[in-house]
Amino acid sequence: MLQLSPHSPRSLRDPVSPSDFPHAPPGWTQRDAIMIAREEHLSLTPAHWDVVRALQSYYAHHEDDSVINLRELHDALDEAFHHQGGLKYLYTLFPGGPIAQSCRLAGLKAPFIALDRSFGSVA
Repeated sequence: MLQLSPHSPRSLRDPVSPSDFPHAPPGWTQRDAIMIAREEHLSLTPAHWDVVRALQSYYAHHEDDSVINLRELHDALDEAFHHQGGLKYLYTLFPGGPIAQSCRLAGLKAPFIALDRSFGSVA
């Protein structure tokens, strides 16, 4: 069953409020993420939404998302979620790859190599 963060907007059909997801890409909605999650057999929890927010923030602070460095993003996520277990923890949330799968949910373009199955993503 899908669970929403207490910070979720009242209507999932409406564009997100800036306070809920301040760095969301234009046009992105939680409803979009929920539909993708269903297709990928994920049950979203507040922990998933935290990762989505972290990714959206990371991308918002990099002007050109076509040159996102996978290693830097990897390290940033590992550091941001270090207290929960870092990337091992993120793999429990996103078994399809904490970068590739979570980028899809966040409405972001994953770095090219993140989609390379030989790199470790199963997305």
